[in-house]
Amino acid sequence: MKTSFYKMHGLGNDFVIMDERASRLDLTPARIAALSDRQRGIGCDQFVVLRPACRDGADVFVRFFNADGTESGACGNASRCVAALIGDERGTMAPVLQTRAGLLPTRIAGDGVITVDMGPPALDWRDIPLVREVDTLHLPLWGDPAAASMGNPHATVFLDVGDTTDPRVRGPAMECDPLFPERANIGFAQVRARDDMRLRVWERGAGLTLACGSGACAAVVNAVRRGLVGRTCVVEMDGGVLSVTWRESDGHVLMSGPAVMSFEGTVALDTYPR
Repeated sequence: MKTSFYKMHGLGNDFVIMDERASRLDLTPARIAALSDRQRGIGCDQFVVLRPACRDGADVFVRFFNADGTESGACGNASRCVAALIGDERGTMAPVLQTRAGLLPTRIAGDGVITVDMGPPALDWRDIPLVREVDTLHLPLWGDPAAASMGNPHATVFLDVGDTTDPRVRGPAMECDPLFPERANIGFAQVRARDDMRLRVWERGAGLTLACGSGACAAVVNAVRRGLVGRTCVVEMDGGVLSVTWRESDGHVLMSGPAVMSFEGTVALDTYPR
């Protein structure tokens, strides 16, 4: 039996999306990892599963999985892709996503730009989480990173403009540092102006990706905390540009950018290992 899926991306950060709203699929962590494999599966940075919403005001419940099959609480670029799907399906310009990180209201503009309210960042060491109490603005790790959670843990290293540090060299060890009990996404940021930042992100369970929405949000939050940028900042990543605002009135982080449908397809799940 064939199962339908969508392949979408936000700035090249790509996702396989499967729909479990009508019936559950046999999507074990091992099977998700196999489907996410770029050589032997469909291939993606993150795997997304849609389920019926169970909170008032939400249109759909969304689960996010890293390419290695582990679950993540949030994914900004995938949230925009799901918003595009649900908006088209329901004829709404403001779908609300339910996630493990809470409700994420979205807004679809006429030009195709989608804004996701990612909610407030978590900045306390217990909430990121870290294994012990440390100053989350200055972690005792290489590069003096700052930490924040946007539904998933992030650490941001601020590099000088022109620095050639390769995330593929520093990222793997930092992702798995004992300070992070759930591992962490590691951002490598270069602040070019008060409203302009260059960012590359080593994502836990996925590696170096073309873009990371929650990573862009965390980088702006951490840069604002250090006094490096204003509350609205353009974040350029390898795959393109996002706009991020850390709203002062309520502390919510708003992320705006595109969502693109690459293709739709079917796959025989039972040919993949459980």
